[in-house]
Amino acid sequence: MGVLGVCLKVCGWFPVVFITAVVLWSYYAYVVELCIFILLDRSIPLMLLYLVLYHIFLVLFLCAYWKTIWTSPTKVPSEFYLSSSELQQYEAEDRSEEKIEILKSFVRDKRLPIWTRTYGGGMRYCHICKLIKPDRCHHCSVCNACILKMDHHCPWVNNCVCYNNYKFFVLFLFYTILYCFFVAITVLPYFIQFWQGNLGDRAARKFQIVFLFFAAVMFCLSVLILMCMHTHLTLTNRSTLESFRAPVFRHGPDKEGFSRGSFCGNFKEVFGDEKKYWLIPIFTSKGDGVSYPVQARDQDSDRLLEGDMESDIGSGPETEDRDAGKKGIRESIKTSTTYSTMNSSGVAEGGNRDHVTLHMDKGEGAQVNLAIEGDSTR
Repeated sequence: MGVLGVCLKVCGWFPVVFITAVVLWSYYAYVVELCIFILLDRSIPLMLLYLVLYHIFLVLFLCAYWKTIWTSPTKVPSEFYLSSSELQQYEAEDRSEEKIEILKSFVRDKRLPIWTRTYGGGMRYCHICKLIKPDRCHHCSVCNACILKMDHHCPWVNNCVCYNNYKFFVLFLFYTILYCFFVAITVLPYFIQFWQGNLGDRAARKFQIVFLFFAAVMFCLSVLILMCMHTHLTLTNRSTLESFRAPVFRHGPDKEGFSRGSFCGNFKEVFGDEKKYWLIPIFTSKGDGVSYPVQARDQDSDRLLEGDMESDIGSGPETEDRDAGKKGIRESIKTSTTYSTMNSSGVAEGGNRDHVTLHMDKGEGAQVNLAIEGDSTR
C-alpha cells in the first residue's frame, strides 16, 4: 500500500470521528448543561428519569453503530476463486464467447449455487479478485474486495454495509432516530424558555440548549428519510444496488427474484425468527451470504447449473446396448417413411400386445403421425 492508500484510509475515518465528536458533545450538553445545571434545581425526579432514558437510548445507539463499523465483511468462500490452472485456461482464451463457456463449465464442475448472470447472459466474474461472483455479491472499490450481499459502502461507518452487518446498520438508523427524537422532545420546553428569556443569564448554557435542539432535529429528519428507504428494502428483500439495478436471471431482470414472498418472510431473513433478538444488535440473519432462495418465474429452468443443459431428441452419444426395438425405430426412420413394431407374424416386438406405428409424410413441412394400438380389453 502506497502513501496515497494510507492517506485514503486515514481520511476514511474522518466521518466516524465527526459523529463520535458530535455524540460526545451532545452527552455533555444534555447530561451536564440540561440535567445537572437546569433540572437539578427544578425537579430531581424528572432529572433522574431523563438521565435513565437518555443513557438507554445512547447505549443502544452506540452498540449498533460500533457493531456496524467493526463487523468485517465475510470473505467469499474459496471455491468461487479460480485456481491457477483455471485462471490460466480462462486468460489464455481471447474470444468472449469461449470465456463465458469456460466460466460456465467451472460453475457446473464445482456445483456453485449461482442463479444470476450479467445482462449479456454470461457469468458474473470479478477480474480484480479473480473469482466467480456469488449471487448478490459485488466488488467494492473502496474496500478493494468482493463483498457478499453488498448494499453500499457507507462513509459514516467507514465500512461496507453487507450481509453480516446489515441488521446492525438498520438498527443503527433506528436507534439514531430514537436518540435524536428523545433529545429533541425533552429539550423542546427549555428551547421555548430560551426564546421567552426564562433560561437564565449564562450565555454558554443558552447556546448549548439551542444548538442541541437544532442538531437533534436535523439529524432525526435526515436519518428518518434513510430509515424509510432501508425499511422498504428490508421488507422487499433488496439491497440498495438491487433497487437501482435489478438482478438478472434466466428469464431476465427481476427485482423480486430474491423476495421470500411476504414482508414478514423478508424481514425475518435479515432479523431472524427469534423476536426477542430483533432489537438487540447481535447477528441473527439467515443463510450464509452465498446461497439464497429465489422467487423466479421458472425456477426449474432458471438455475445456471441446469438451464444451460439442453435436452433435444437425438442429442448426446448413442450407446450400443440400446433396446433392439428402439434401435429398429432409428434405423427405419432413416430408410423408410413408415415403421411398425409389429413383426411379419402380426405380433408386437417384445411379446406384448401394444404396438406403435410411425408414419412420416413426404415433402416439405413433413408431419409425423404416431399411432399406439393395443388390446381394448386391457
